[in-house]
Parts: sequence; C-alpha cells; structure tokens
Amino acid sequence: DNNTWNNSHIALVGKAMSSTESNAFQLLQMLDVDYVLVIFGGVIGYGGDDINKFLWMVRIAQGEHPDEIKESNYFNTKGEYRIDSTVSDTMKNSLMYKLSYHDFGKLQTLADQPNGFDR
Repeated sequence: DNNTWNNSHIALVGKAMSSTESNAFQLLQMLDVDYVLVIFGGVIGYGGDDINKFLWMVRIAQGEHPDEIKESNYFNTKGEYRIDSTVSDTMKNSLMYKLSYHDFGKLQTLADQPNGFDR
C-alpha cells in the first residue's frame, strides 16, 4: 500500500483484506486497485508473512469501522488466532486467508507432512 501516513486509507485496505471476496472487491474497486500482492510464507516457513501480521490490519480496520470489523470474529472458538483446522469462519472467508491459502492444500511442503502443511 505504501501509504502509512493516512490511517483512514490504511483502515480501508485492512477492511478489504478482512472482508469477504465480494465485499473486498467493491472496496478495492473504490480504491482504484489494479492488483493485490500478498506475501505468504507457508511454503518456506517464513513467519513474517502477511497472514501472521493480519491481526494488525483487522485492528486498524476495526478502529475505523467498528460496526463491520471485529477482531474477536477472527479468533477460533477458544479465543485464539489460529489458521489451522480450528480457524474461524470469518477468518476463512476473508480475502487475506483466501489469497494466502488458495490451492495450498494441493501442495506438499514437507515429505513427512500432509499436503497443505503450513510450515
């Protein structure tokens, strides 16, 4: 995004990434976005990827759009931020999750782990 001086703009980007695909599409069109780049480290075990920083996007978006984005909706039933089999439906349906994990389940990352294993 490269626009860190404008919190309202950052919040809109965070809202888009936190939203469902259809809602995100409308927001991204409004922002005149041509492409979205997501850094995903599941294949190589890079822990500094966007999915690991995603809660900051959610928090910033919630600050500007508290009626639409709620951090707790991205936690599993135990109140944890997880991206494993216990992931919340809100998280699973977010643009960030879908862009990060699209077709990832078809990929074998480690010989001794099942396909889609996020290192």
